[in-house]
Amino acid sequence: MKKLGFFVMACLLLPGIVLCQEKNRDKGIFVEPKNPYWDEIMKAVGEFGKTKPVPPTAFVVDLSGFEAPKGLEGFNPVWHNPPTSQGNTNTCWCFSTVSMFESEVYRLYGKKVRLSEAYTVYGEYIERAKRFIRERGDSAVAEGSEANAVTRDWKLYGCLPWEAYSGLKPGQKFHDHSKLIEEVSSYLNHLKGADAWNEDEAVKTVKAILNHYLGVPPEKFTVDGREYTPQSYLRDYLKINPDDYVDVLSYKQKPFGQQVEYEVPDNWWHGRDYYNVPLETYLKILKSALGRGYSLSLGGDVSEPGKNAEKKVFMIPTFDIPSEYIDDNARQFRFSNGTTTDDHGVHLIGCKDVNGKTWYLIKDSGSSSFARDPKGYYFLTEDYIKLKMMDFMVHKDALKGFVEVN
Repeated sequence: MKKLGFFVMACLLLPGIVLCQEKNRDKGIFVEPKNPYWDEIMKAVGEFGKTKPVPPTAFVVDLSGFEAPKGLEGFNPVWHNPPTSQGNTNTCWCFSTVSMFESEVYRLYGKKVRLSEAYTVYGEYIERAKRFIRERGDSAVAEGSEANAVTRDWKLYGCLPWEAYSGLKPGQKFHDHSKLIEEVSSYLNHLKGADAWNEDEAVKTVKAILNHYLGVPPEKFTVDGREYTPQSYLRDYLKINPDDYVDVLSYKQKPFGQQVEYEVPDNWWHGRDYYNVPLETYLKILKSALGRGYSLSLGGDVSEPGKNAEKKVFMIPTFDIPSEYIDDNARQFRFSNGTTTDDHGVHLIGCKDVNGKTWYLIKDSGSSSFARDPKGYYFLTEDYIKLKMMDFMVHKDALKGFVEVN
């Protein structure tokens, strides 16, 4: 009887126990399997017997005792937007020149604007595709270009404020055109191999690639309560005339006193509108322009042993050439033998004299300029400008008294 009573009692309690157990059910989740010790084993196995790579080295000047500016004080720079990284792109030509035009809008009209680099790059790729087709593949397809590509593209396509077209996808911090250029180049080379020269089809496909990586540019947008197109924004809001801006070059392989072609790969359309002047005149125009409130888009060679990201400096070491020997011949010699190239564009925004020497301040979109404070800037000696910086763009009025502009 007692056993029966116990059995009855157990039967009465069992549902409650079951219910209690149901309330405490375990749940499954998704996790990334981790086994640090296995990772350590695999790393050791992979490295065993392998020769450890020797870290790459570069021959540079020792600037441990070199006195250089440490900040922007005393340079009296023109108004400019804070430095912006070009990310993983080779579009310094666009970042430097667009930055110059932002400063120009402020100089001329007192407006502070932030302009889209990506939209200008978009137009540049379309023009590259068109020329590639027209030249039957005998035209360079790459990311590099020149300052006057900006003015040429703006005359064709206008420009956009950065807020209307950043070229960045949601959550994307840095520009990255590595896959874009690979896809555009691969497609155009495919057309060349197939002997397919339909320009409309080529442009249509290149635009589709650009739209995927950069986004679709707006045909209309609103600024300060008014609707604009890219062309009307350039003409009516920025009030910038691209024809007011000229390029100045200095090398001996073309006659001085004439407009000539800058013979570098990034001048892929073979523009012949560079005013070629002797080095002395080149430097006078540059310094005069800065002294009168102009800024310049400056291009040249920055892959030099006198570049130091720690000191934020570009200088010419004496083991390259002593200062007193830098002239037109030294400049041309390095350009002719390929030790001076056209590999970077920067925005020249100020200068100052320190102990009888002139220092120049540039705003730079390249990655090394952001490694140390002041981030996004470098200081250039005058010798560096004279020997290594080959050309610049500036408002045509800055040439008055030096060059007769056509």
